[in-house]
Amino acid sequence: MTHKSNKKSGLFYLVLFALFFSGMAQQTNNRWHTNEQGGITWNIGDHIPHKDHIEMSGKRISAVVSYGVNDDGSFYIKRDLVWPMLRTIPNNTHASLMQDFHQNISEKMMINGKNVDEKVMQISLNGTIEVKSILNDGIELSRVLFPSTELPIYCEIYQIKNSSSEPIKISIPEVNDIVHTAKNKGVDGVYTLTTKVSVNGDYKLMPGEIIDFNMIIKGENFDEKYKEIDVDKELTKRKGLIYGFWNNLVLETPDEVLNKSFAFAKIRASESIYQTKGGPMHGPGGLSYYAAIWANDQAEYVNPFFPYLGYDYANESAINSYKHFARFMNDDYIRIPSSVIAEGIDIWQGAGDRGDAAMIAYGASRFVMSLGDKKVAEEFWPLIEWCLEYNHRKLNKEGVVASKTDELEGRFPTGKANLSTSSLYYDALISSEYLAKSLGKGQKLQDTYLSRATTLKNNIEKYFGADLKGFHTYKYYKGNKTLRAWICIPLTMDIFDRKEGTIDALFSPELWTDDGLATEAGDKTFWDRATLYGLRGVLAAGDTRRGIKFLKYYANRRLLGEHVPYPVEAYPEGGQKHLSAESGLYCRIFTEGLFGIRPTGLDSFNLTPQLPEGWNEMKLKKIHAFGEVFDIEVYKHNNEIKVLIVKNDQTVKEFIVASGKTVLVSFGN
Repeated sequence: MTHKSNKKSGLFYLVLFALFFSGMAQQTNNRWHTNEQGGITWNIGDHIPHKDHIEMSGKRISAVVSYGVNDDGSFYIKRDLVWPMLRTIPNNTHASLMQDFHQNISEKMMINGKNVDEKVMQISLNGTIEVKSILNDGIELSRVLFPSTELPIYCEIYQIKNSSSEPIKISIPEVNDIVHTAKNKGVDGVYTLTTKVSVNGDYKLMPGEIIDFNMIIKGENFDEKYKEIDVDKELTKRKGLIYGFWNNLVLETPDEVLNKSFAFAKIRASESIYQTKGGPMHGPGGLSYYAAIWANDQAEYVNPFFPYLGYDYANESAINSYKHFARFMNDDYIRIPSSVIAEGIDIWQGAGDRGDAAMIAYGASRFVMSLGDKKVAEEFWPLIEWCLEYNHRKLNKEGVVASKTDELEGRFPTGKANLSTSSLYYDALISSEYLAKSLGKGQKLQDTYLSRATTLKNNIEKYFGADLKGFHTYKYYKGNKTLRAWICIPLTMDIFDRKEGTIDALFSPELWTDDGLATEAGDKTFWDRATLYGLRGVLAAGDTRRGIKFLKYYANRRLLGEHVPYPVEAYPEGGQKHLSAESGLYCRIFTEGLFGIRPTGLDSFNLTPQLPEGWNEMKLKKIHAFGEVFDIEVYKHNNEIKVLIVKNDQTVKEFIVASGKTVLVSFGN
């Protein structure tokens, strides 16, 4: 570290202290808190008005629900609904049918002939939105908002209870709105959107009596007719889906916010999968990206996470995505498209080569090993080999991978070769050497991949290694003179040569902001994906002291702050949408960073647990990976840690090692 770096280090610790002093203050004044039902709750006080938005998805619909409390205490609601399989013209990336709906049923109801005066008391999130309000004379109103898991239908369930001591008359308005879209704007012609309330008219409620009703909004094409919808059954299905997420791959640490934010991230990462005519497709969402797949969001970010959760439909979507990319392999090594869109019938490659083949090779090799299915691994071995060879052919004269841009698609400069693409290719080579051994592809090929990885690692150091702004870290591309968030990416690939300087830079005032890592020093733009990679890399590098502090700060802000409960995409672009793959990256902070799971075969993995100071134990339970279901339990043991691998409540492997020490776990004979 240079003398200049030491000065920056002193400033860094002053900022670190200020940040966490303000962060602790924030935590005591959070808008939301965790509840005993597994969700989070906002008890409405004087801190209004406040509005937020959340995305919830099913196989045939997605809902971005903007909700909140107005300055008079009344409920605010706007629903932006998306039907990914009702395709519009032109049938491009953004051609999902979308429509906003503003109906607020309580504003149209009457009690004893008077307009309703609603005061929201509480809002809870738990995979649904639950709202509790008080109406005139102490009448109770509750709402539950959610999408159907299987149908192109959005649902709201209402319950009114007469909590007064006198009979009341409730008037519920009739709502049966039908909209037909223009025939020439739909791929399949006219689409029908129907909004309907299940009951209407005047009802007398005696003290203590309850009336239940619902509202649905459905989108149909000409050959679909959903007439009888059991909304209570749809709610049961939605809750069952959430239960499945929350009761598999369970994180247990001494920090409840980390546990809860992990549980929530599993929802968003996994719910956003659409049953297209091209098979199940995981889509980012955000009112923009549906019925399509990307080399970064799906192949790189979220697919390698899915096997650990044990959600079969998610694994199917991952397999389907790699099948779609494999369609574009060719003998001339012309690049694979960045995205397969419109339910699989078209492609998008408008940004040029973003390092997509490196993304796919990295993600596919990790995915198939984590899944532990030899048949699937054999099926995608040709795709992995093709992508590796493509990258090998793209090496420039300095021996790093040339690509036009990266996953930010030219929003920030990347030169002719960037750190991200070469790092992804490096990890893909390491994974493919492991996979080749598992599949019996021969020692010669294993040696080739390992040799190429070793050479590439050296070339990454020579080409990208730099003392930049006083930090012993990386320049993101040749000629780069500003710190970039993506200097974190070598850490996630087990390249630790410059870890101290890189971590100092990441957490310095140059890059760290209230919302995590700035994309570039001095710029207000942030993309959560960089922060999520950064936190994973810091923990993998063994800096749990700073890693856990900043992770707690980030998790608290995203789960309990002003925009909750998931990681977001970007700001100012996109308005902090809850794109789904970012939640998968959040979960990987724990599976790969804190617990240090690194696939080494179809039935084996390296395990490098990093037990933070002050923690006596941490657990990751009901892991579905490597063909097994198992738990990882880590306990403080004198000056070392005890690691247990547990199956069916029986300890099958036990290690006593130093925290941060790597052990090989194999389920093979």
